[in-house]
Amino acid sequence: MDYRTAGVDVVAGRAFVERIRSSVEATRRPEVVGGLGGFGGLFRLPGGMRQPLLVAGTDGVGTKLELAQAHGRHHEVGIDLVAMCVNDVITSGAEPLFFLDYIATGKLSPEAMAAVVEGIAEGCRRSGCALLGGETAEMPGFYEPGRYDLAGFCVAVVEEDELIDGSAIRAGDRIVAVASSGVHSNGFSLVRRILEASGAGSSTRLEQDDTPLIERLLTPTALYGSLVRAVRAAGLPVGGMAHITGGGLPENLPRCLPPGLHARLDPTSWERPALFRWLQKEGGVPEPDMWNTFNLGVGFVLVVPPDAEASALEICRSQGHRAWTIGDVVAGEAPAAGLAGLPYETSAGSGNDTP
Repeated sequence: MDYRTAGVDVVAGRAFVERIRSSVEATRRPEVVGGLGGFGGLFRLPGGMRQPLLVAGTDGVGTKLELAQAHGRHHEVGIDLVAMCVNDVITSGAEPLFFLDYIATGKLSPEAMAAVVEGIAEGCRRSGCALLGGETAEMPGFYEPGRYDLAGFCVAVVEEDELIDGSAIRAGDRIVAVASSGVHSNGFSLVRRILEASGAGSSTRLEQDDTPLIERLLTPTALYGSLVRAVRAAGLPVGGMAHITGGGLPENLPRCLPPGLHARLDPTSWERPALFRWLQKEGGVPEPDMWNTFNLGVGFVLVVPPDAEASALEICRSQGHRAWTIGDVVAGEAPAAGLAGLPYETSAGSGNDTP
């Protein structure tokens, strides 16, 4: 008996590392020390910083992986993995520095794993951070052959006196919504049940859309790093930011608001994308569950003073993002039951839709 007959091919693992080397090198930043293959990645803090704070985040892709693997869409979930981590750490105004990944699989599939890492590398390049290293573990008997799971880890940096933590938010500030690219990487346990119950297949399409439903569902999570970078470069006085992930707006927007303030949202300020309308109809999903499970078309949020609202919308447009004003910040505690039974005050007509 040997390790290979037990299900782990060390030689194939080494070949895989060589195969992905060029993708990893393409993400290199000047602060990276050394190369791929060490026991730990080395990274110098950027020079010239006064009081740097490191910001770290970790996440995965969730059960979206089940759908992606069933349809052979491995590159896209690599981008998802980066987005789920990077979009979190940038809410503090931090600059992403480096990223690490962990891939666990039942049996190493070089083609699929290379596609995943190439997607991770693309996400890192688009986010301006280095893919500093990672780990690929073959775990036969734990994962089925051909199945894999992903986890990612991102470290960013911000000057302590430039940290965005919500403390500068005031009543009257405007809440700017930035569009999502779809379902992103949350709620797929429900999505997969709806797909199964509806009988939807690879040829199912949304309304008059020629793009298959599966393609829409597997669209990678939008990356907002360049947007936040542009916002900071312009000196926009952002009081808070939120990445709208699991729990939707009800759970994630309040995370950037200080005590004593709540959001007043206008649910008529945007048209819910067809993908979410299809999911609700086919699954018979109650309205509160839609808000508490999906982003409903809002992937990221900026909270800015009223006199910075127009500039925020313009910067979003310049970075290729659709954005609009979804509401404002109000003094006092949120109502016990607001929008669809959620803790939000609502005021139809308060938003400003800006394609």
